[in-house]
Amino acid sequence: MNSENILNPSTGESSTGREQERLFKVAFDLPDGVAEWAGAASERLWTAKTSVRWEVEVRNTPFYIKGVAFGDIVRIRADHERREFVFEEFVSESGHSTVRVVLKSEDAGDRLGALFGVFGCSWEIDRAGILWAIDVPVQVDYSSLRTALLALANEGKIGIEEGALAREHRSEVELPD
Repeated sequence: MNSENILNPSTGESSTGREQERLFKVAFDLPDGVAEWAGAASERLWTAKTSVRWEVEVRNTPFYIKGVAFGDIVRIRADHERREFVFEEFVSESGHSTVRVVLKSEDAGDRLGALFGVFGCSWEIDRAGILWAIDVPVQVDYSSLRTALLALANEGKIGIEEGALAREHRSEVELPD
């Protein structure tokens, strides 16, 4: 993971250069087709409390969930049978976007790392090193980043999925709301 928010998975705390933040996991159930591909029924994301009861802020970038990005606010519920908190509904977007990339070429990883560094994006990589979840902050010129990603895709180096595009980023590339 390359991010300004470094998580300690054993304690659920992040180190951001500011106060320690207590984090906890929330399960986001996956649709059947995605669950089969992911090898899991749900994806668990780190979240932080907000001032509103049962609303939390997402604190990492999802690999499989669509429509959710870093910093988004979601409503959760306690599932006593499963003994965990579960996503209930989306509340508001943070302005961040989630883009996922599948590597199709061995040399694509270095090129992606350099590209995301230039644009100020953070990313997480799955255990296999093939699936990347990229956090695109609100201030990023998404149109330019998207053009660079599409060029790599056209070369057959990567596959791309725009998992959650914030309103500002959608308007930059002239996609409807």
